[in-house]
Amino acid sequence: MPAASGLFVLVFLGLALAAPLLLYALVRSERDRRVETDRETAERLARRDTGDDRRTR
Repeated sequence: MPAASGLFVLVFLGLALAAPLLLYALVRSERDRRVETDRETAERLARRDTGDDRRTR
């Protein structure tokens, strides 16, 4: 029985260490795919995404 408890602890610690690293890798890859725009283009894209005709000039 102690061997099963030890195995459980090792699996738990492995997952506890792997999960944050996986999350970091996913966030990092998303950041690398972003498109950088200037302020004017970003505002135009944001207005276009809302679908609210009152916000257009």
